[in-house]
Amino acid sequence: MEFRIDRTALAEAVGRAVRALPARTPVPVLGGLLLEADAGRLAVTGFDFEAAVRVEAEAEVAVSGRVLVPGRRLLDVCRVLPEGPVSCALEASRFTVEADGTRFGLSTLPLAEYPALPTPPAPYGTVDAAAFATAVAQVAVAAGRDDSLPLLTGVQLRLEDGRMTLAASDRYRYAVRRLEWQPGAAADGVVDALLPARRLLDVARSLGRCGDVLIGWDPAAGGGLIGFEGARTRTALRLLDGRLPTYKSLFDMAGAAVAEVACEELAKAVRRVAVVAEANSPVRLDFSSDGSVMLRAGYGDDVAAQRLPATLTGADEVPVAFNPAYLLDALTSFESPRVRLELLGAGQRALLHAVPGDGAAEEAEGPGEMAGGHRHLLMSVKQLV
Repeated sequence: MEFRIDRTALAEAVGRAVRALPARTPVPVLGGLLLEADAGRLAVTGFDFEAAVRVEAEAEVAVSGRVLVPGRRLLDVCRVLPEGPVSCALEASRFTVEADGTRFGLSTLPLAEYPALPTPPAPYGTVDAAAFATAVAQVAVAAGRDDSLPLLTGVQLRLEDGRMTLAASDRYRYAVRRLEWQPGAAADGVVDALLPARRLLDVARSLGRCGDVLIGWDPAAGGGLIGFEGARTRTALRLLDGRLPTYKSLFDMAGAAVAEVACEELAKAVRRVAVVAEANSPVRLDFSSDGSVMLRAGYGDDVAAQRLPATLTGADEVPVAFNPAYLLDALTSFESPRVRLELLGAGQRALLHAVPGDGAAEEAEGPGEMAGGHRHLLMSVKQLV
């Protein structure tokens, strides 16, 4: 194997593929990146059984071949290479990287021990890359971080007709976002896939500027993988077992009082008053029909408060309290200037969504139904500050 490639292209390909590698593994070959040079291109692949990432880049290939090299070591080398062309070659059991007089030699890993890569799912449809990246980021904040409950660490992706629904929940909050996608000729029926939130977020971010993302799905193969492709990068994610509980009844907020407030100003106020709160202590919000909301946090002499303009309909006053980190995650996931809160009271559900007319999606069609856009459900703390 021997090829020549631009340093930026090599570093970008290696940087994307290395994200698929496990942080720690008892199987050394899974810490390697597979480099394949052939016909004017270099393909770099990372794989850890949960995800396979293949990135292609243009290269001048003198001798075709394949090699498995330690992935993170190669990334470290790419980061310190000088700008310009890079010459790479396989010399016996050593992979060499040379640029502008700087030369590195890396040991190789046994190709024969590398597991077989999954077959990419067949093309199923496309979605706007920027919209997809935004939608995944909006719901992924609600996914759980506890790997002992893998079901709650996922994002539920549902494809039906021309509508994609993304949902995530860690039991204390539930985020849902809908957007349009374009079914392909092979699209048939409904796709319901639970994907690792961290992996999906990484994929969506890396493809956010590629125009359109090609979605791959092959129900004939058992539906164990879903693929995403764009910008010469192809990723296959293995599905998690199970599916999230339905959100329809949770989002039915019949009888709720409705408050509206400037989203960014509320987020800033939460950050301010929360600095005096102990870990996991709530921030209290007292909405009143006089046109304001009072935020309070802390206990005893260590307290903070701030009043903001807000409207309230359906009640004279509604006191609620939230985990400040959860509330900030919800508020910062919205792009609209104002946010609407449907409130059932202390210790009960609160549903956040953008105010219609502020660039928000359509309103719900009926109780518990969403016509589109983004919704974020939070549980209010029972014990108020």
